[in-house]
Amino acid sequence: MTATYRPDALIAQDIDEYLAQHQRKTLLRFITCGSVDDGKSTLIGRLLYDSKMIFDDQLAQLEADSKRVGTQGQEIDFALLVDGLAAEREQGITIDVAYRFFATEKRKFIVADTPGHEQYTRNMVTGASTADLAVILIDARKGVLTQTRRHSYLAHLIGIRHIVLAVNKMDLVGYDQATYDAIVADYAAFAKSIGIEEFTAIPISGFKGDNITALSGNTPWYAGPTLIEHLDTVELDADADRAKPFRMPVQWVNRPNLDFRGFAGLISEGTIAPGDAVRILPSGKTTRVERIVTLDGDLDVAVAGQSVTLTLVDEVDCSRGDVIAAADSPPQSADQFEATIVWMSDEELLPGRGYWLKLGTQTVGAKIHQPKYQINVNTLEQIAAKTLDLNAIGVANLVTDKPLVFEPYGDSRELGGFILIDKLTNATVAAGMLHFALRRARDVHWQSVDVTREAHAQQKGQEPKVLWFTGLSGSGKSTIANMVEKKLYALGRHSYLLDGDNVRHGLNKDLGFTDADRIENIRRVGEVAKLMTDAGLIVLTAFISPFRAERDMIRAMLPEGDFVEIFVDTPIEVAEARDVKGLYKKARAGEIRNFTGISSPYERPERPEIVIDTTRETPEAAAERIVEHIMGVWSPDL
Repeated sequence: MTATYRPDALIAQDIDEYLAQHQRKTLLRFITCGSVDDGKSTLIGRLLYDSKMIFDDQLAQLEADSKRVGTQGQEIDFALLVDGLAAEREQGITIDVAYRFFATEKRKFIVADTPGHEQYTRNMVTGASTADLAVILIDARKGVLTQTRRHSYLAHLIGIRHIVLAVNKMDLVGYDQATYDAIVADYAAFAKSIGIEEFTAIPISGFKGDNITALSGNTPWYAGPTLIEHLDTVELDADADRAKPFRMPVQWVNRPNLDFRGFAGLISEGTIAPGDAVRILPSGKTTRVERIVTLDGDLDVAVAGQSVTLTLVDEVDCSRGDVIAAADSPPQSADQFEATIVWMSDEELLPGRGYWLKLGTQTVGAKIHQPKYQINVNTLEQIAAKTLDLNAIGVANLVTDKPLVFEPYGDSRELGGFILIDKLTNATVAAGMLHFALRRARDVHWQSVDVTREAHAQQKGQEPKVLWFTGLSGSGKSTIANMVEKKLYALGRHSYLLDGDNVRHGLNKDLGFTDADRIENIRRVGEVAKLMTDAGLIVLTAFISPFRAERDMIRAMLPEGDFVEIFVDTPIEVAEARDVKGLYKKARAGEIRNFTGISSPYERPERPEIVIDTTRETPEAAAERIVEHIMGVWSPDL
């Protein structure tokens, strides 16, 4: 199979007109997905080939590669146009998400070839996140499989409205209509059970080209559209977005000089025109649009999908992360939500740990509660789960550190879809879809009190502090903390010591020693310590608190300067030698799991206020130095 493809003659005659023609075409993003070896890559390769997007040198290389590593004998293996990784070509499977561009006379396309293997679910979700349409491929010889169901569920979960059921490899079943009809009926029953209301079924052969660009004589019983015809005419999500109320997340405040102040962003939904009333969220301030500014001049109207700069009639407070919306139909604002979470990290979800949540142009701190349940994407069963690991999908509540402007994901991808980012590594660890704001986010408010934190502190004649002792088991934290409290008591100070072992007898007796339970243990202690400082107390805490992120979380809870991190820096061999409880011995014998320093990590503080080296300083001297720090007479020179 050979062909010679020549570029459009208009490129040589009038390149500007050629580019203008392409610019005027609408763009459809779609994904191909399904079970392993259903022919996804072959189909995309066929689309590139039939749309004349392969040049002579690429075709020659494809023919050579097909003979060397292809899976179609001496014929062209179209999958090699897409399977770019060496591991993919060797195994004949797709691992990463591969994006390809092609165009027809009517429309431009970006297609994502997503992997079919269960362990690459996160890759499939990544490819689906921006798609308008999903092509679900089914091998006509195998019918509807578990992975077919999983990818259909994921496509529906991500919010893809247009589904094409491509029954592939019809040539291998003799183009049998009965086989095709049975598969369509089987899939229709499943699709209805997960909420897919309609789909378009097409019998195809990606390898032979049947019903791809032209109706095939091999399927005279099929009278529907070809795949390309359907892709050319399907309604775009952008068209539907224009009918919705106006929304524009602010990406940038454009202020090149004193005379201009505009708010730049991509219009996610609706239309806008000068004079329209808008509301700035989350502040709720209202004003009107003065101008719609672009590089090519002002516009009379702008629609979803356009990037513009808006100037407003009034001087209102508006910055990156805010949302400019229709004044009479604004989105919601809340700080507690229920959400579906797709976990994408090799490290499991740690409930209670702080993550960055990025939604549109908004970035806020967020904590995820223990999942309500995990979804078995193969059976759609809801199963109990304490955490989520790689590729797991679950439903959980989350809380943000400030109000988030949002809409349910089913109504708006832009204001309902988010990612979670690890604060330490900046790695994206999850994607999620907001369902709704929790009622308590609206109904539970801070109760104002007349006796303030400052009044409590003034009554006691002291400045509230949290002295956070951290270090390995056996480092001497509790010993030094106890000495410090006795000295403070002798000086007439009001204090309280929260010890790690004592707290686990009551408040935290329901917690174990997994990473997730350790995080919740520290979160609860931090909340209690904060309440005690509100009462004007000096609070001492002696906890291993092995994770830097949780210690930073407690610091962020308190007013600046009220958190004093005290690192009791004792080498593990010294701590182990002092081990009167025999814990290290049991941990090394495997009798105690998740023991810090042995089978669970300890993250050393980076910038503690005080460092105690117990190999050089006695507990008495360390306690004296800490008290001097609290009383305001300590200096680094002491």
